[in-house]
Amino acid sequence: MNDYILSDLSQPTAPAAWHGFSDQVMGGVSQEQVTVETIAERRAIRLRGMVRLEHSGGFVQIALPLGAAGQPLAAHGYCGIRLLVWGNGEEYRVHLRTSDCLRPQQFYWQPFVAHPTWQQVTLPFDAFTAKWLAAPLNTLQLTRLGVVAYGRPFAADVAVTQVALYGA
Repeated sequence: MNDYILSDLSQPTAPAAWHGFSDQVMGGVSQEQVTVETIAERRAIRLRGMVRLEHSGGFVQIALPLGAAGQPLAAHGYCGIRLLVWGNGEEYRVHLRTSDCLRPQQFYWQPFVAHPTWQQVTLPFDAFTAKWLAAPLNTLQLTRLGVVAYGRPFAADVAVTQVALYGA
């Protein structure tokens, strides 16, 4: 099965469907900056910001809606998510949301390190951990993917040029 491309900013005319937000949505003070720019010869969405823990905060994020017309994406037959990322050597997370995630603090997550060179990161669905959910990850009901700087004070700087579902 071929990869199914969810976002490919390496194409000069590709739209940037991503959006950024931070813990300010819940009273935190972390700040994010989201840009589309060329890094080491690749066009990408870039998230920079300061993650701070004051006021129960602790994250900055870029998020990609999945599916079309408000319907979830069914990843039937795919094994996981593959990203092409660049960063500052820090650990980040991919958060997946599904139709089972009814509250903002509910998601499935998996960590990765974004090195200061472009690299491919492969994240199998069966390695995602549920946060504040009892339901297992339902890959037939994917609604959003987030790349998140989370949980500790640090300067975030991570970029993504491509996101895909990968098969066996």
